Parts: sequence; structure tokens; C-alpha cells
Amino acid sequence: MSILTFSNVSKGFGQGAYRVEVLKNITLDVAEGEFVAILGFSGTGKSTLMNLIAGLETPDTGSVTFKGAPISGPGPERGLVFQSYSLMPWLTVQGNVMLAVESVYPKLSKAEKIAKAAHYIQMVGLSHAAARRPAELSGGMRQRVSVARALAMDPEMLLLDEPLSALDALTRANLADEILEIWEQDKKTCILITNDVDEAILLADRIVPLNPDGTLGEPVTVNIPRPRDRMAMNNDEVFKALRSKVTSYLMDVGIEAKIEGGRELPDVTPIHGVPAAIAAAGASGAVERYMDFSQVHKVYPTPKGPLTVVEDFNLKLRKGEFISLIGHSGCGKSTVLTMAAGLNEISKGVIALDGRGVLGADPERAVVFQSPNLFPWLTAKENVAIGVDKVYPRASRAERQDVIEYYLERVGLADSMDKQASSMSNGMKQRVGIARAFALSPKLLLLDEPFGMLDSLTRWELQEVLMEVWSRTKVTAICVTHDVDEAILMADRVVMMTNGPQATIGKITNVDLPRPRTRKALLEHPDYYTYRQEVLDFLEEYEHGNRPKPNAKPAAPAVAAE
Repeated sequence: MSILTFSNVSKGFGQGAYRVEVLKNITLDVAEGEFVAILGFSGTGKSTLMNLIAGLETPDTGSVTFKGAPISGPGPERGLVFQSYSLMPWLTVQGNVMLAVESVYPKLSKAEKIAKAAHYIQMVGLSHAAARRPAELSGGMRQRVSVARALAMDPEMLLLDEPLSALDALTRANLADEILEIWEQDKKTCILITNDVDEAILLADRIVPLNPDGTLGEPVTVNIPRPRDRMAMNNDEVFKALRSKVTSYLMDVGIEAKIEGGRELPDVTPIHGVPAAIAAAGASGAVERYMDFSQVHKVYPTPKGPLTVVEDFNLKLRKGEFISLIGHSGCGKSTVLTMAAGLNEISKGVIALDGRGVLGADPERAVVFQSPNLFPWLTAKENVAIGVDKVYPRASRAERQDVIEYYLERVGLADSMDKQASSMSNGMKQRVGIARAFALSPKLLLLDEPFGMLDSLTRWELQEVLMEVWSRTKVTAICVTHDVDEAILMADRVVMMTNGPQATIGKITNVDLPRPRTRKALLEHPDYYTYRQEVLDFLEEYEHGNRPKPNAKPAAPAVAAE
């Protein structure tokens, strides 16, 4: 029996020439007790769809009905959890959940209300933090409070509007597992808005793609038996086939070829002496020990004495090699990267690049941060020009412009070169950051979770862009990431770090997959999930502390390339 029905619903915003049609002719039935995931790229209207269900928006045409009656506004039968936490900062965890209890159960005694709030706080694992205020909680804990508050309204339908997207990978996975456990207790009807394919497959009975043009794609039934185990699914053939099917569909409808190739890179040489001609990038042959981390330590002074964050980090890179550095939050990945960039002093040991020790920042080592750090009042071209003008002092103005425009074109910004950074989306800003880094023709490219602030599907797109541009330059690169699929997609070797403090290399996996790589091709490669399992196993060993789980298999030694 359907509890929710969309009948030919369309919704747009604006007037006249500024009118934007967001949703077009949406028809959808959701059965009582069903878990449905709405999956799509940013800007496809997912949140607008959710707002129509919540009663925060009304359709322009068509109808949205709940249990046969038109939805005319918000109601307690539809509990909503937003992407942002929306908690009252002056109230405790208990106080925030009590707001919902008191609005839905005004006739209960005070003791009964407290007991009901405690029940839902216990369901999300926050009994120990009931007296804390939001400022004292982590992001994951705050989102747990939002879930508890929605559950406390005892809704017939739970609406989850990208509730996990602002969390780190481990917290996101843990909270997704908790949401699944809560749902399985009473099988409430649940609608999840997400941009994460794995999350949708883990949680949902049915996945409904939302296309970039505002229409619905063909729903996909998730025919994996419950209960579902995240780790076990990596070896499940049904999961692999479903993951490949959904991923391929989304990439086909959402990631179009935006990279043009009309410009030629001028034959100019930057100040640090790397040949600018693309042909030279991969033709010089592999140079062993092109970059060398030797017994690198990082120690910070604290009131309780020295704190060793990174210890005995030893790694050798070949010229043109791409390394992914992965580990749990706080394991020192970014510390290693900033030491390699010369932005963070090395406490002990040596980092050498092309025969010279790393001392201070230098344009021969280009960095792309999680936040692109653009000057908002400058255009894309002007932001890239800041670095190019310094590293090509002997090039003519026209040649420097050619370098700038070549890389902006390669990252898909041919039509947006003169757009101010302040008017760009996060994805566009990160494209500028990538173009700026490559335009320096660096000896070393350092990427510090470059796609960490972006939704999953935008990350896919920019990973493809990065791989395409990297394949033309073969610059030696290190990428810090917490995303297993991203690490394997990009790397020749995945370097896994143990947890901090005293973090070091725990294991290195050589990724022997063909290049050039695309996500669709990798998902179909017979060895891909073997590599994925190696990394997942390592991360699971270190999930709860800075030492492996008891009885965990020892990690393979960190043997550097020689």
C-alpha cells in the first residue's frame, strides 16, 4: 500500500527569463515501511523534492499526497533530519530532544517526557552525553541528536535530507549503520536524499535516480538480503553488479565530457627548470628515489611535554609516480603533506626532492588544499595568473596567458575563465585550484583531500578531470584522502598510515591497474575489489585506536619502491 504519492509534479523558481524548472513531471509511489533512497548530483532538485514531502514547498503542477490526503504543510507524522544540525545551542542534548517530545506529547507527565527523551537518546548512543550542549559535541554526535529529535516525534515517515554529507568518512559510515539499525527496529517508512551510491545500496530497498534535467530515472531495486554488512558487501557479487549499474548510469547522465582540447601549451620553461612541453613530462623515464622521506618525525610541544604526531615515516617515490596517502582522521596524513610542501617544519629526518632537501615553500611544490583558497574578487584567470607570472618570468605575456587558459580549459572552465571566484560553486572553485597547481609545472603536486568538501558525485567528476590532466603531465603526486575508492582510482601505490599519535606507515599496496583510469572501467576490472578489500581491512584494524585490533592480521611491511 502506498503511503506517499507524487502525481506528475513539477516545481520551478523565479519569473520570466529568470525562471528555472527544477523538477519535471515527477511520478513516484512509496510503499508503507519502504526505505527509498533518492540519488543524484548537486543541483538536480533532491532537496526541493524533500521539501515537497515535508510540506515546506508546494508543487506548481501535480499533487503530493500522504496517505491519500494532499500535503499542505509540515506535520509531526513526517519527521525531518536536515543536512545541517539545526540544534538549539543553549540547550543540552536532552533539552533539544525534549522540544520534540513536548510538542508531540503535551499531556504526558514530566517524568514520562524525560523517560521518552532518554529512550531516543539511548537509541542513537548518546546517553553518556545527554547533559552536554551542542558546542561540546562532534559533528557526528550533533547529527545523532537531530536523528533522536526526529525519532522522538514518532513520525510515520522519516525524511533524511543528506544527513551524513557533512561528516568524515568513518563517522558517516558509523552513523549510516546506526540509522539502518534504528530503521530495522520498527520499519518506519524512510526517504533518504543522498549523493553516495554505497550509502544508498547499504540502506535502501529501492534507489531512485534524479536526473540533472529534473526528471526521475528508472528506479533500481536493491535485492541484497537484510541485514546488510558493510564489509561483507565488498565481496558480494550482487553488490558489485548493482554498484556498477548505478554508478554507470549516474556517470552517463551526469558527467558529460566538459574537457576541451583546442589549445596548445607553449614551449616555455618555469623558473625551477621543469620542461613545460607536455611531451617531456613522461619521456624522461623513471628516476628512482626522485623523492625521499627518510626517518621523518613531527613533534609538537604541549603543556604535558613533546607530542610525537608522526614517527619514522620512510618512503621513496619514483619520478612520475602517484601516491595516495590514506588513514583515519588524526593519523598525520596532512602533517606529512605540509612537511613535504615546506609549510610545516620537519622535527627530525629529511625530505628530499630531486636531490635537494625541502626547506620552506617553493613553487616547484604545488599544493591543492581541501578549500581552494581563491581570491574572491579575482576571476579564474586572475587567480591562476598569480602563480604563473612568478614561475615564468622569461615568458612573454601572451605565453603566460596561453599557459593559464590551457589548464583552465583542461579542467572544464573554458566558458568561465572571466567569472569571479565569489560567484562560483565549490566544485568550480576547486577546478580553478587544480588548474592553478598544474599551471605551475611543479616537480611535485601535493593534494590535501582536494575533494573533501564536495558531494560524492561532484568528487567523481573532478577525479576524472584530475586524472585526465595528470595523464598529460605525469607530475609526481601525493594525494591525502579518506576515500578508499578515490585512493585506488588515482594511485600507483596506496600508502596506509597507522593511527596517531606516533603514526607511521603501516602498509603499502601496489595498484597494478591499467591507465588511463576511469571509475566505470575500474569497477569492471576483476582485481579492483581485491585492492579495495586490502585497504578496507587495514582501516578496520585501526578503527578504534592507534594499535591494531586484537587478533587482527599483521599489516604487510611498508616496503618502498627501489
